[in-house]
Amino acid sequence: MTLESHTNATMAFDAVASGMVENVPFDELFIGQTAERAQRLTLTDVQAFAAVSGDTNPAHLDSTYAAQTRFHDIVAHGMWTGALISAVLGTQLPGLGTIYLGQNLRFSRPVRLGDTVTVRVTVRELHAEKRRVVLDCQAVNQQGEAVVSGDALVIAPEHKLRRPPVALPRLQLDLADATV
Repeated sequence: MTLESHTNATMAFDAVASGMVENVPFDELFIGQTAERAQRLTLTDVQAFAAVSGDTNPAHLDSTYAAQTRFHDIVAHGMWTGALISAVLGTQLPGLGTIYLGQNLRFSRPVRLGDTVTVRVTVRELHAEKRRVVLDCQAVNQQGEAVVSGDALVIAPEHKLRRPPVALPRLQLDLADATV
């Protein structure tokens, strides 16, 4: 670990420990800098994603139907993993104030219920004239198998921001008519 990456990791840890979130403005970014997040996929995650996205493909929601598909069981929406990448970019690296310009994703294997997906973004290119940043994006399951890869283009924030995290609304699913 370089002194610079150690300093950034320490700053991020200090912010989390204090209950605050903070960004990494363009001038603090460096090639090879990384951030990651892990999340276990639950049926509730799949149902909530379907509810908010409108993607009600039965391969994600109906176990009887899904059993007849090439994956033989319910799998996550591909963009659920894409949303985890977005969460890292918008809350960690670069974080608050980041403007998402583009994303390329390649889906290499399904994410199944119970899988823990770890998303890692790595700064690959820095373009100072417009504060644009290209980041490599990788997602692996608990076996270390790649499930998604690609890259993202963002505009990094100009100034350091530090604030309390935003409280998420409570989400409740009514599954009275669910067919899982």
